[in-house]
Amino acid sequence: FPRPGSPNARPMAAARTIPLPAETHAITVTALSLRGVPYRDGGASPSGFDCSGFTHYVYGQHGVALPRLATDQFDVGTEVTRTELEPGDLVFFATTASGPSHVGLALGGDEFVHAPSQRGEVRVERLSARYWSRRWIGAKRVME
Repeated sequence: FPRPGSPNARPMAAARTIPLPAETHAITVTALSLRGVPYRDGGASPSGFDCSGFTHYVYGQHGVALPRLATDQFDVGTEVTRTELEPGDLVFFATTASGPSHVGLALGGDEFVHAPSQRGEVRVERLSARYWSRRWIGAKRVME
């Protein structure tokens, strides 16, 4: 077993930026607790969210600093396939542009939670829904 200062010891981080796998549940619970919060362009608080403001806020509640915009969030983490998705992974779609213009949070199975402007509130939807499956561009895991 490595001791502090030994060649095999890992330095201890002062602050965590990646949650433990056990925190995945807490992140999805936080996201689901925000269902019904209204959509607000540029919103990043429980008074109103846009898509990336929602994911930014949810992760921030658990000590993970994500970039604010969907395009920038797409640049963090490790790419995962649809079949590798786990709760807490970020899911990205091309809705208004060819690149990542919408982001949500995978819940497991076929579900994700997000803040869409259509029907204007945070809600759960299916990844396999025709609208979302046609616009899927990828997923990122920011929790290891």
